[in-house]
Amino acid sequence: MSKREMNWAAIDADPRFQALHAKKTRFLWSLMIISMIYYFLLPFGTAYFGDLFKIQVWGPINVGLVFALSQFIVAWAIAWIYARRANSEFDAMAQDIINDAHNIK
Repeated sequence: MSKREMNWAAIDADPRFQALHAKKTRFLWSLMIISMIYYFLLPFGTAYFGDLFKIQVWGPINVGLVFALSQFIVAWAIAWIYARRANSEFDAMAQDIINDAHNIK
């Protein structure tokens, strides 16, 4: 069966696809909320806790700069967490659906 002959509406209605979509959506929303909170801590921190962010850590490096640079680490960590979860859980669920896609009516 070619891709054009797939019954996409039936695949969308399949409980396995619905479960995959729901799990992935919940997981992605939670990662997005965590990343947004961490992102907005920098402007709120500088606005309301300026004295804390001005503390010198090493030479001209202060807490604010360290916190700003830590956002790269957090972004990489979130990408790693997503990739790990996708590889271990979401891809297996998707592969199960793909393997049976021609039988879904």
